[in-house]
Amino acid sequence: MKTSFFSAFSLFGMPIILLTALYAPLPAYAHSPICNCYDDEEDDSKVVCEGGFSDGASAEGVPVRVLNDRDRVLINGVMDAESIFAFTKPDDDFHIIYDAGPSHQVIIYMDDIE
Repeated sequence: MKTSFFSAFSLFGMPIILLTALYAPLPAYAHSPICNCYDDEEDDSKVVCEGGFSDGASAEGVPVRVLNDRDRVLINGVMDAESIFAFTKPDDDFHIIYDAGPSHQVIIYMDDIE
């Protein structure tokens, strides 16, 4: 007995389509980098930055760079175990780059630090 394409498809194809639909890739739960920098309450000559991710992940080890207005690196560092990076304010105008990887950078300009 000869089986037609459509009867074979309905026998095997439909379950495959249903399983594929059920197990289709679920949406990726992206995490966005978050970094906030502010003047140290105890020492006005210092800046404190707190980092993290929107999903609550720690920022420990995330690189942080402080650059002048010509993008020359003034200070290199990383977030500590508490996701904090503190530094003494440079004399030059500066900005901070919290660098959690490609497409995961946060830039904070000195005028935005409160």
